Amino acid sequence: MAELFLSAVLPVLFQKLTSPQLLNFATEEGVRAKLKKWERTLKMIKALLIDAEDKQLTNDAVKMWLEDLQDLAYDAEDILDEYATEALRRKLKIQEHQAASTSRARKLIPACCIGFTPSALWSDFSMRSKIDDITNRLDDLCRQRTELGLVEIAGGRSNVSQHRLPTTSLPTETVFPSWGWEESEKTTLAQQVYNDNRVEVFNPKAWVYVSDDFDVVRISKAILELFTSSSCDLKELNAVQNRLKDALNGKKFLIVLDDVWSRSSDSWESLKAPFMAGAPGSKIIVTTRSIEVALTMRPRECYDLKLLSDGDCWDMFVTHAFNIRGAGARWNVDMIREKVVQKCKGLPLAAKTLGGLLYYKETEDEWMNILNSKIWDIENNILPVLRLSYYHLPSHLKRCFAYCAILPKDYEFEERELVLLWVAEGLIQPSSGNEELEDLGSQSFRDLLSRSVFQKSNSNDSKFVMHDLVNDLAQIVSRKLSFKLEGELEFNNQLKIYEKTRYASHIGQEYNSKRKFEVFNDAMHLRTHLSVPQINDRYKEDCYISNRAVSDLLLRFKKLRVLSLQKYYIVELPNSIGGLRLLRYLNLSKSKIRSLPESINSMCNLQTLILRNCRKLLKWPYSMGNLINLRHLDILGASSIEEMPVGIRKWEHLRTLTNFIVSKDSKSSLKDLKHLKFLCGELHISRLENMIEFGVTREFILSDKKDLKTLLLEWGSRFDESTDEEVDKKILDMLRPHQNLEELKIKCYGGSKFPSWVGDRSFSKMTILKLKDCRNCTSLPSLGLLDSLKSLTIKGMKGIKSIGSEFYGEHCFKPFRSLETLHFDNLEEWERWDPVKENVCVESFPKLRELSIARCYKLSESLPSNLCLLEKLVISKCAELVVSFSTFPMLCELNIDGCKMIVCNSPTGFKSLNSMSLSNISDFGNWLTKDFQSVEVLKVDRCDEIFLEKQPQGLYSLISLRELYITRCNILTNFEGVQKSNPPLVELEISNCNSLTFVFRGKLPPFLKKLKIEYCEKLECLLDDNEEDTCSSSSMMNKENVNASTCHLEDLYIDGCPSLRCLPSIHQLTNLSVLNCSKLTTLSSTGHLPVALKHLEVYECSELTAILAKGQLPETLESLDIGSCQKLESIVEKFHNNNALCDISILECQKLKSLPEGLETLSSLRFIYVRACQDFSSFPKGGFPDSNLTVFLSRCEKLEALPSGIHTLSSLHIYSCPNMSLSEEGLPTKLAYLTIHGLKQYKALTEWGSHNLTSLTYLCISGGPDGESFQDEDLRITLPSTLTWFWIEKFPNLKYLPFKDFEDVPSLSLLRIEGCPELSSLPILPSSLLQLYIRRCPLLKDACKRDKGKEWSKIADIPYVEIDYKFIYKPDEPSED
Repeated sequence: MAELFLSAVLPVLFQKLTSPQLLNFATEEGVRAKLKKWERTLKMIKALLIDAEDKQLTNDAVKMWLEDLQDLAYDAEDILDEYATEALRRKLKIQEHQAASTSRARKLIPACCIGFTPSALWSDFSMRSKIDDITNRLDDLCRQRTELGLVEIAGGRSNVSQHRLPTTSLPTETVFPSWGWEESEKTTLAQQVYNDNRVEVFNPKAWVYVSDDFDVVRISKAILELFTSSSCDLKELNAVQNRLKDALNGKKFLIVLDDVWSRSSDSWESLKAPFMAGAPGSKIIVTTRSIEVALTMRPRECYDLKLLSDGDCWDMFVTHAFNIRGAGARWNVDMIREKVVQKCKGLPLAAKTLGGLLYYKETEDEWMNILNSKIWDIENNILPVLRLSYYHLPSHLKRCFAYCAILPKDYEFEERELVLLWVAEGLIQPSSGNEELEDLGSQSFRDLLSRSVFQKSNSNDSKFVMHDLVNDLAQIVSRKLSFKLEGELEFNNQLKIYEKTRYASHIGQEYNSKRKFEVFNDAMHLRTHLSVPQINDRYKEDCYISNRAVSDLLLRFKKLRVLSLQKYYIVELPNSIGGLRLLRYLNLSKSKIRSLPESINSMCNLQTLILRNCRKLLKWPYSMGNLINLRHLDILGASSIEEMPVGIRKWEHLRTLTNFIVSKDSKSSLKDLKHLKFLCGELHISRLENMIEFGVTREFILSDKKDLKTLLLEWGSRFDESTDEEVDKKILDMLRPHQNLEELKIKCYGGSKFPSWVGDRSFSKMTILKLKDCRNCTSLPSLGLLDSLKSLTIKGMKGIKSIGSEFYGEHCFKPFRSLETLHFDNLEEWERWDPVKENVCVESFPKLRELSIARCYKLSESLPSNLCLLEKLVISKCAELVVSFSTFPMLCELNIDGCKMIVCNSPTGFKSLNSMSLSNISDFGNWLTKDFQSVEVLKVDRCDEIFLEKQPQGLYSLISLRELYITRCNILTNFEGVQKSNPPLVELEISNCNSLTFVFRGKLPPFLKKLKIEYCEKLECLLDDNEEDTCSSSSMMNKENVNASTCHLEDLYIDGCPSLRCLPSIHQLTNLSVLNCSKLTTLSSTGHLPVALKHLEVYECSELTAILAKGQLPETLESLDIGSCQKLESIVEKFHNNNALCDISILECQKLKSLPEGLETLSSLRFIYVRACQDFSSFPKGGFPDSNLTVFLSRCEKLEALPSGIHTLSSLHIYSCPNMSLSEEGLPTKLAYLTIHGLKQYKALTEWGSHNLTSLTYLCISGGPDGESFQDEDLRITLPSTLTWFWIEKFPNLKYLPFKDFEDVPSLSLLRIEGCPELSSLPILPSSLLQLYIRRCPLLKDACKRDKGKEWSKIADIPYVEIDYKFIYKPDEPSED
């Protein structure tokens, strides 16, 4: 589709060829005539494109001719850009030379900035040979067009007017797998379900793209991060899943697992384990292409997705094609319907895309031309309708769309991110009007969004994604122009890049080898080199790359317009980056860069410089005044910078400046901002305390910047007497913004009052206002006059004592008319909140939905009344406040933590109140006499009054209560009061209630599913049958079933209850955790654990001698985790029918001698962990089961041998078991992970030959206490070629690594050497190595010194080298984040 590109590229070339600046410069160089010839020839060729467009569909020669023309057009554009850059560079150098020659400061300017003479400027640049080459290639193409029979088509293609379409989006514990259709179609359906309003009942929700890599840890972490909106650094599956289980415990969730390929039932069973903690009705939707995959999950229902019926297909098309417009009166709708149904073939994506395409066509003829196009007949894996959609895009959108081919599938991007890349690549050209390039780019983005090219992300409302099929189309239309490297795997598969490739991206993995980037070496004309964060590691802080890899990249690609090295641990950039003179976009965000090289100042084309979260950046180059084209500087989070760059006032086109730092020495003055007339979006001005001098007249710095939307004004924290109130007030006066401002934040302002503009009603668009830590202010401005204000935060205002009528605004009859959220925090001296003066005509806070008052220790007056729409009220640490309720009919959530009294004067009660949290309240007044029939969630902390003997009405009225959390209520002895009201209680948590002796009388609540009790030191039992309130220690000992027919308890967790003596037997229990119960002697006196039990955890139960003295473990049991039970001698007599058991973990059980017999029958067992069990001496005679088992053994001094059957092991790890001998059978060849410790085990390994372990990926060899006995000759083994991680430690006499053919281990990515003090050299290391750790090896440490050590050349290309816990490229400094 090169012809489509050319229709967009050639107009850009014509514009550049006619540029007056370029023509003047070309005259100087004597090449103007040739450039004019280019223009004439290209215009002639452009006239042939319509004919070529049709013929290339069937004529490969025409297609090759178009590709050659496209390549020539890019080369010509490169030359023209180089000419334009040289013209600008000369102009700047002359200006700089003239300024420097008349200044005494010239001596201070680095030589690199002035090493020229005027005469040299006109002779150091010659490109005649390049121009001649382009001219010859143009002549060749002109000759070929005659041979190909290309002719000019009269009239050309019609230009249909375009109008804006309202934004639309593309196809947006029960498991519902869906299979059939193309994957994109199943995803489309799943997205529509996921985004439907009717699934809002699910919270939380998560969408995870799985693909063919069914990595349980990765998927679990992705779900956890989406549920918690925070990073998860855990590496072990158990830890990740425990946290995930906690995150969704009792919650009704929805999870979509998109594009699943794995048929492993074991992986699925492992993944779904935490999901069982969710609330009933939770759903999991799985999309897959295979019925076998769907059946693996054993779903209740499996959906074979059929094609849409003709009627449904037409309905979906109509929705997107006609919208509210409708068809023309004389259109043949029946014919159109027949064509549409035929072309779409029942596929939803086809119907939506075709509808979106035809929406832009005005006449019936245009519709029929598209429906009859030849493109429908092209056979490939791309839907013809998608090709048509691209074919009919306006030319200015074609290049923008094709550029997106470098975006990885499922990569989430922001609109601004993509627009800035388009602008940098010259894909957005100036219009005839005065619109800014970024605005035009946003218009293009929205146009593509409306055509379903982009769609909203399911996980982030501010981001977008491309549909997989649309991404495939972008790659097809860009062909050899684009290339993306999505991992080391693709590199190892020798993915091909072309010399003609212009745009490239790679996924920035955590560790990136130098050879990974060698794949780009052939693309000498590269314009974009984009590093994209890994999709599933968005919270990962750093990516690592060697310095040499960065240097090679900068030296090789001289035509770059876009360079992104975001998240790389780069401390410094080489000066050679200044050679990238065409560069327009540089992204170093989240790098460790400490300074920018001086050569940055020569990059006069630079438009975007992103240094966001470069927290180590300390200083700027000497001058950056030559960056006159800079439009965007993002230094948000670059917290170490203390001033702005010299020359900033020359950046007249600057639009984005995330932070302006006022310096102490006037290098960066507020007056510089006056010159930046086009600032827009968000502006942060910090260190305003450094502004101490003013000119003769005070100027308004920001009042003319009408496109600023967000403004943050910040003074540094000043705890001394240095604040000059008058100076601060003058500064704030100067910084009055334009009335278009929407969000204002003022922090640490030192004046006693705010200037009049703060709160002025002229700021009619302001929606968010935050005043923080303005400690000297004694009154608030008239903020009630801001008619559009929706959110107001007032925090840390130490001088405020009262808030009265001035807050509302004089003569304002409806103050705060739009306010929805109001927060007061840390107003230490605030005493009174006076309501607006009594006036029936005044209505304040008519739309307030959320009110929060925290840490206002002296506030005593009542709250405003008649907050008719208030939904959430939070009071925290207001010890003198009487919380008085009057009219809050819509109140849904109430949180009170620390107040003097609660008084309720509401005649209507609390019919909407759903959630209530009460903590540390001195007096409940009449509160507990009220009716709380709608409350479903109640949290009580340190409120003993609630549990006095005579239970008040309030507690009995909790008839809807589903969740109850009680903590630190020392008067509480039991929960009979709650039990008598018979609420549908589902979850109960009790903590630190030291008088509690039992929980319920006689039976558990019928709907209770989760019961958690912690640190209740007098608790003896959960249930009591006695009539009195004392619990007999034997009251439940002989009661086998606890209301078995009605009890639904699934999760029981008890921790820190030293008086607990017995547990009831509950049939439905699936999870049982008992910790720190020192008097508990048995888990069941009946000899049976709950029949449905899946997970059993027992820790620190010092009197427990057996898990079950007799009987059997439940057949449903999946995990068994026991630790620090000092008297435990037996788990159970024998494993019997325990085929569900997956994990066994035994820690610090000194008297346990063995695992139960029948171990070999556990067909699902995946993991055995035995640590610090002093008497543990053997495994059962039957050996291990054949179940792909992992075994960890640590500090078991009496254990002498493994049992038979170790051929079934996939992982074996042995630590500090000095008497252990490995089996004479030899190690299993399928072993993937192996750790051995000590001389005896190592000799066995050398005898068998480690190279025979043909599946081994991880190997750790530890010398341990016998390290002195090892000699170099003992270590002569050949490492398996499959090895990826190798760890060797504790060999005091080892002088070298004598492993054979070390450099030929092709997959080795990690090498760790520890505790080898005599080791002084390394072998030749494999080029695949990504991580090297050296610890406690002083000689080797010295030999590996960066740039100096004799071994440095061997490790210089390794991305991550850590020596004694310090990264090799980390600068010397006390500490680092």
